[in-house]
Amino acid sequence: MTTKTIDERQAAHPRDVRGYDTETLRQDFLIERIFVPGEVALTYSHYDRMIVGGAMPAAKPLTLDPFPPTGTPFFLARRELGVINLGGAGSVSVDGERFELPSLDALYVGLGAREVSFASTDPANPAKFYLTSAPAHREARHQLIRKDDANTIHLGSAETSNKRTIRQYIMPNSTGTNQLVMGMTALEPGSVWNSMPCHTHTRRMEAYLYFNLDQAHRVFHFMGEPQQTRHLLVANEQAVISPNWSIHCGCGTSNYSFVWAMAGDNVEFTDMDAAPVETLR
Repeated sequence: MTTKTIDERQAAHPRDVRGYDTETLRQDFLIERIFVPGEVALTYSHYDRMIVGGAMPAAKPLTLDPFPPTGTPFFLARRELGVINLGGAGSVSVDGERFELPSLDALYVGLGAREVSFASTDPANPAKFYLTSAPAHREARHQLIRKDDANTIHLGSAETSNKRTIRQYIMPNSTGTNQLVMGMTALEPGSVWNSMPCHTHTRRMEAYLYFNLDQAHRVFHFMGEPQQTRHLLVANEQAVISPNWSIHCGCGTSNYSFVWAMAGDNVEFTDMDAAPVETLR
């Protein structure tokens, strides 16, 4: 059986979060260990029951084994899975079908897949498979999504320090996803702000994984109710759980990239409730 790390996070009422100190905020909402060499590391969030984690295979492949918090005989018995490779070249095998995933390519794995494993092409330059999973109610075909085939949107400007490229990988109109929506945003040099003006998602939660950030730099991830904002200091390859009631935006000490993933009632990318900057507190 693959070595794995399992963490479980309970949902928090926004009224309680108003009184959290820094350490409590980090314990509830920051995932510091995503890519652990030779392990599958997973965090189960009770916000829309999303699972966030990473698989970093070395010389031997890693398998996606049954996950106790779901109470199912195999991981995808009642779930779907999104995978984006953020490291060296690798492959994902799903019930015997092999998918090659170079860096920044993605894979959607549908409900019911029994055997999922991850391998690095070169153990000296291991793959880093970022994983997100949400409950599913119907089957959908497994689908490889190349970086260059993802729906690409250019937003922002240098004047507002948020010139960025958004790539939509797993979307309802392309992969037939149940509720998982997943993509990636890359900020250009000189740009540091993401997701501004910010918003909330009353009908779904979101998770951010920040990457392409130098060790000496950090992202200030802003969260909380629009009139009760808080922040987390996030390092490279760390993730943030963003509740449905929370804003989610960030400002880095340099440019960076992040993977976003959402789950909940609505899968429309534009489904959001604006929180204009002038109203924030």
